[in-house]
Amino acid sequence: MIPKVAGWKKERVSELTEVFNSDGVVAIVDVSGVPASNMIDMRNSLRERMSITMAKKSLMRIAWSEAGRPSEELDTLLQGANQPCVVHSNSMNAFEIFGELEKTRQGRAAKAGETFPEDVTIPAGPTEFGPGPIVGEFNAVGIPAKIDKGKVAIQRATTFSKGDEISADLGIMLAKLGINPIEIGLILTGAIEEGHIFDSSDLNLDIDGLRSDIISATSGAFNLACNMGWFSDVTTPRLISKASGEALSVAVEAGIFNDVTAQIILSKASMQAMSIAGQLDSSALDEELITALGAVAESNEVAPSEVTETEGSEEEPENEEEDEDAGFGGLGDLFG
Repeated sequence: MIPKVAGWKKERVSELTEVFNSDGVVAIVDVSGVPASNMIDMRNSLRERMSITMAKKSLMRIAWSEAGRPSEELDTLLQGANQPCVVHSNSMNAFEIFGELEKTRQGRAAKAGETFPEDVTIPAGPTEFGPGPIVGEFNAVGIPAKIDKGKVAIQRATTFSKGDEISADLGIMLAKLGINPIEIGLILTGAIEEGHIFDSSDLNLDIDGLRSDIISATSGAFNLACNMGWFSDVTTPRLISKASGEALSVAVEAGIFNDVTAQIILSKASMQAMSIAGQLDSSALDEELITALGAVAESNEVAPSEVTETEGSEEEPENEEEDEDAGFGGLGDLFG
């Protein structure tokens, strides 16, 4: 007697076969441990970018065979998937799908009999709990605790190793500390795109690091090209700007006057004149230079002691001042 196949199974196989025959990326994700409510939220958040189809492995294998695909491919994709689910998208590549699915990862409290997926360390220090029976509860599950300054404090850092079994009491105490060691989500185990099979590790790229490396390499190549004098659409503006600046600097040092250098050279000469005038006795200066030096002093915020010293130096014997005025009309005469 031929066993009767349930109608829903035929429909699911037909649905999966259509997916496996479609263009785009086919991926397998593991959804074991994901509560139904979380699964609904995850599917709703991804519905516009990819389809998610729940099915047993046996039905997947039948549909994969009917789609004419090699069974070895599906075996590779299913590795590590305890409760597999089929994901398909014709608008995203495998790397983009992996990135979106990674966003669904979240932690939940551990249940009795589960194991730590990774090492978990509880640091030493005070907690938010006040004195009470909770001290004994922590010690009972291997987390040394005592009362310190009116609070329950973990006495020393305690590490639970990957693979260690979690008891019901330990799971409760970890949850009280805000530690949810069991990771759930749509965990991609493998994807196939245009005949290329990708393991999840192949798709786990450090996007930020890659972007930083590209920026660094681009900047280094640009600087090297500029230092070599390599002209291109990108480097030409910088090279011309650099050459223009160097030419201007040479012209100013050589004292070449033109419409561009004149203002710079005159400004430089004026500053040098002010510097020389500032080193001379005030009796050698005319009123115009004294006023100019005062303006420079104000702009440079000269200390009061320096200003006082300058003012004091103006008190000279009258005869000496008259003798100097008779032979020299002031440094201002040199500059018109």
